[in-house]
Amino acid sequence: MPSHVDFLVPHLGSVKRNGLGRGVQARMNDMTEPAKHSTPSLVNQLKSLLSGLQDNPYPAVPNPPACKKRASVALILRIRPTFPDEATIDHSATNPGLPTQDRLNSFFDQSWVQRGDPEILFIKRAAREGDRWTGHIALPGGKHEEGDQSDMATSIRETLEEIGLDLATEHSTFVGNLPERVVTTSWGTVPLMVLCPFVFLLTRYDLPPLRLQPSEVSSVHWVSMRALLAPSLRTYEHADVADRLARRGGGFLRNVLRLMLGQMLFAAVRLIPSESIYCSSAPGFIPLRISKSLSTSVKDAIVPLISRDYASSSKYDRPLLLWGLTHGIMADFLDLLPTSNTFKLWTWPTFSPWDLQIMVWLMTYRLHKRKVQELDSKRQESPTVIEEGLDTLGVQKNRWQPHGVHMDGLGLTGSQDASHPASSAGAIGHLLEGHYDLMRRAVVVTLMMRLGFGAGVLALVLRQMRSRR
Repeated sequence: MPSHVDFLVPHLGSVKRNGLGRGVQARMNDMTEPAKHSTPSLVNQLKSLLSGLQDNPYPAVPNPPACKKRASVALILRIRPTFPDEATIDHSATNPGLPTQDRLNSFFDQSWVQRGDPEILFIKRAAREGDRWTGHIALPGGKHEEGDQSDMATSIRETLEEIGLDLATEHSTFVGNLPERVVTTSWGTVPLMVLCPFVFLLTRYDLPPLRLQPSEVSSVHWVSMRALLAPSLRTYEHADVADRLARRGGGFLRNVLRLMLGQMLFAAVRLIPSESIYCSSAPGFIPLRISKSLSTSVKDAIVPLISRDYASSSKYDRPLLLWGLTHGIMADFLDLLPTSNTFKLWTWPTFSPWDLQIMVWLMTYRLHKRKVQELDSKRQESPTVIEEGLDTLGVQKNRWQPHGVHMDGLGLTGSQDASHPASSAGAIGHLLEGHYDLMRRAVVVTLMMRLGFGAGVLALVLRQMRSRR
């Protein structure tokens, strides 16, 4: 437990934009519209998903050679009641003496749960110098410590320390785990840690307020599962990979790579929270000065082009984007829904320069079409994956692979096991298989074309200069 906690500032809808009265009314209207969203069907799908995780746990992934670090995160679910005043909690759903499946059945049989809206908790990490995940949207969690009895114990301890939520109480039910991943760096050749996601369900909606650790978390956001599944909220995150591709080359090499490659565009989901809590002492919470709108817009347009990481900003008015490592975990989870087709919403990583985008599209079009057709005919499974994040455009073959089958991309690499009874948790990994290999070829071809074009223009200029003499 941290020795210091911070004041909480709840975010009430559109209070800042429309005034306090309108903001509260907007929240009330949002809570009283269950018929528009068909949430009961999503609740029943969630029950089926959680039952499947409980009955079919994914196997543990051992650490690769020369890699001893492990980390765990907690995917925390709750049901937001449509009418909290009328929600009567069945205490059998919080009885720790009952088997987990019986607790799940008792919980989902409640009328307020059937009419409620499933939500998932995300955190925005505090801005810290030298932290590769600073300012990112993530799940609560952290590194395994010597006193932790298991990977699940790590997720429980870290959640308590970071946001003050105790997952070991009777009001929280451990459901199961998701595919474990190996997080790597240096073009996928150096393993950093094994990441273990665990799923928890809160069986009460009226738990005590969260207590955020300012040094770890800048804000917490409850997001509806409907928002995570909405095609209208799919977007891109712009990420600068020049720093990681040229760590030892100095600033000059980084600037050259940034000029040639631009930024990478990764699939992302724009989060619209139903409830947000902020740390009031986090850097940037209170603006130190008011900037003119023109200078602010110009700065916001230029900074992403020269900064280390667009997502690392601590500005609170910037959209919350789910991408990268956490996006991969959520893709695994959402793809377990019985009627899920989340793979059809996927967009493949590419680069920002128009010529690179065209070349990547031309070289990957047939692969993408074939992958989508394969998933349409037979949903793939992948209980073990390897996360490469931004640090690679692929992986080297035959490198400490768990079972010998690689799936490149966003870091999804690992084995497929068609005998695993859980649903197809590896759909995104299957879509990305082979994409990064073709992407690297597209970079080489495009750079050669640029060089050839530049040489041709130079030769033409020299010829004209000579003809004028």
